[in-house]
Amino acid sequence: MTDETWGTVLETLRDQLGANTFSNWIEPLSFSDVTDGVATFHVPTNFMGNYVAQNYSEQIVYLMNRSGADVSRAKFAVAQKSACPTSKPTTTGQPPANTAAVPGAPLDARFTFDRFVVGKPNELAFAAAKRVAEGGPVTFNPLFLYGGVGLGKTHLMHAIAHELTARRSDLNVLYLSAEQFMYRFVTALRENSMMDFKHMFRSVDILMVDDVQFIAGKGSTQEEFFHTFNALVDQNKQIIISADRAPGEIKDLEERIKSRLQSGLVVDLHPTDYELRLGILQSKVRAYREQYAGLVIADGVLEFLAHRISTNVRVLEGALTRLYAFASLVGKEITLELAQDCLSDILRASDRKITVEEIQRKVSEHYNIRLSDMIGPKRVRAYARPRQIAMWLCKQMTSRSLPEIGRRFGGRDHTTVMHGVKRVEELKTIDSQISDDLEMLRRALEA
Repeated sequence: MTDETWGTVLETLRDQLGANTFSNWIEPLSFSDVTDGVATFHVPTNFMGNYVAQNYSEQIVYLMNRSGADVSRAKFAVAQKSACPTSKPTTTGQPPANTAAVPGAPLDARFTFDRFVVGKPNELAFAAAKRVAEGGPVTFNPLFLYGGVGLGKTHLMHAIAHELTARRSDLNVLYLSAEQFMYRFVTALRENSMMDFKHMFRSVDILMVDDVQFIAGKGSTQEEFFHTFNALVDQNKQIIISADRAPGEIKDLEERIKSRLQSGLVVDLHPTDYELRLGILQSKVRAYREQYAGLVIADGVLEFLAHRISTNVRVLEGALTRLYAFASLVGKEITLELAQDCLSDILRASDRKITVEEIQRKVSEHYNIRLSDMIGPKRVRAYARPRQIAMWLCKQMTSRSLPEIGRRFGGRDHTTVMHGVKRVEELKTIDSQISDDLEMLRRALEA
């Protein structure tokens, strides 16, 4: 069987299993040979080999035979050169075009620091990630990055892993999602291999866990995560965590874990502003110059997209990619009219949706108070009035119910929100300063 035949099998597996499953479990396989009907593959770890053998070996054998190979079974073995490689064996024996990996989940080669567009909403997160990636003495542990979908958390996580492994090839860097951590833990329990599990996770130099909110509510997984966290901190090993919200806001996460996660540096990746979105698009256009040589993009198109697609950078980048592909196929200049026609579905779905968190940040900045004070329990006027104004704006500018708004303001009852909204309604008719503030804040949020 040739590498070309294995490549055909890979394409079929990608279609059948989906991109995520293929990337996590099939792409790391390195085809070796077929001897006496046994197809041998090299894998990065024993865990991965066992998992693929149990879940996908029959499918792989079937597809190999369908492609003309004479295979009765598949065998998965860790490559002898390293049980914990810092670069992933590939499916063809050649370096992969778009991914690399440390033990755990594969890394996207596009997600590096030099491709991360920095602006005011993410500059602190970028600086903190760069500091950790330098690999010097641990200064804050853990580094906790949080923010909404498409704001750059995973990009920074991958960039840190790339930088660390490039600077220090001797480091054992483990990057994986919280779901993968949970799966490995459950598998270890089922197969009575907890000692192997503990050794693998507690012997790393750098542990990186993406989307940690997924372990919330999973009692035994949280227990093991807690002990793993403590063991690594005690050894002064660096831990880097990401989530879609701050540690204190992750529902059903044990308080002791919240406390540990808050003990290091917690950094918020704020929603992108117009300038940052425009910078991201301009960076993407520069990257497309060679691929789409000669394709003209009219003035105002990037500004239009940066204004209209404001909540998710992935959607923004995907919209530009679609626009370039479409214009290239039909042989037209990228004009504003073409963009509106080609991206009509994205533009409809991306109509400005203002969040409670965005309102809270804008109000706290306007009144020059800390967000934690505005959301917290203090009732002094300096915090109470901005809090009521923020509640009023949430009621007017979002679809959240009063109980939902109350929960976002330190778990307050919906009657408290009702009182705050009513009070602001009264004040804006008799206090010109309040009325002006509300109008200014509304315009800023809608911009």
